[in-house]
Amino acid sequence: MKLFETLDQSNFELFAINHYRNHKCLNVEDFYEDLALFKYVLRILRKEKSGQDINLRLLLNHLTVLYNVFEIKAANRMIRFRLEDELHQTLKTCLIYLNLLPENEMQLVSINPKIAKQLESI
Repeated sequence: MKLFETLDQSNFELFAINHYRNHKCLNVEDFYEDLALFKYVLRILRKEKSGQDINLRLLLNHLTVLYNVFEIKAANRMIRFRLEDELHQTLKTCLIYLNLLPENEMQLVSINPKIAKQLESI
């Protein structure tokens, strides 16, 4: 069995380190700051799911940074691991907008029409 065949809490951080591509990272703290972006994205998505207004530009910024410092395929896997299923609609909508979602991923998840409409106006 491969170490990263199944992503879970016990190997998440090692998987993240293995796919980290920030060449300007000077120390471990920089890595953990970038890793914390997953938590920030999750917080914004939960806020949107609860019906509260969100700062969509902030969400897009966090996602852009995440996908700049982690390999795209790995970032997709890590973010899906961290998120509850009901948050995938908004995530998919944002990733499509940023052109960061491969066609074969999240096919069964529909887009969030409210977020899609907001993204059209950006």
